Amino acid sequence: MTSKSRPKTISVYLYIPNIIGYIRILLNCYAFAICFTSKELFSVLYFISFVCDALDGWFARKFNQVSTFGAVLDMVTDRISTACLLVILSQVYRPSFVFLSLLALDIGSHWFQMYSTFLVGKSNHKDVKDSTSWLFRLYYGNRMFMGYCCVACELLYIILFLLAKESEKMTDVLMDAAKQSIIYSALLAFLLFGWATKQLVNVIQMKTAADLCVLYDLNKKHNK
Repeated sequence: MTSKSRPKTISVYLYIPNIIGYIRILLNCYAFAICFTSKELFSVLYFISFVCDALDGWFARKFNQVSTFGAVLDMVTDRISTACLLVILSQVYRPSFVFLSLLALDIGSHWFQMYSTFLVGKSNHKDVKDSTSWLFRLYYGNRMFMGYCCVACELLYIILFLLAKESEKMTDVLMDAAKQSIIYSALLAFLLFGWATKQLVNVIQMKTAADLCVLYDLNKKHNK
């Protein structure tokens, strides 16, 4: 009697994109450990970790190493990294509620999106071709546009952290930076537009995913 051999899970853990994911976690752990003693080094390490987020996806497609574990690891790392930075910003800016609200929106919208994706039988939370929102389809359908929004958002948070002094108002810091030169004004406007677009997408994402969860329950009751 022959027994079926269990699939070896270790090979998936050692996929190149997943190893990049582990490196991102280590970079972020060290970055946040020294964030208040060396703002500049923290910003460099955090941004390198963010850039690696694009690299792991490229390696996954290049070497045919796309995995569910890798997708979850990538999203969890993204969400925790951004959440930690938003918590820090909430401690150095007033009102802190602004950053805590952004944290809740970011995590909540992605959690709803992931859960609704599996409810409807999709394999990727970025599959939104059937969405009625053109902005939602554009965000997940165009890598360049999505990349711009994500980079703008993270860079804005990093700049805010670098400029931060304890218990300052965020609007005052941004206005002071914009007054320094036309270049700073243009850069901040460019980043703020990408940031605002991403927050709007998060709102649309949460509402769309919530609707799918409700429809799933209604269809389930109807089919009984």
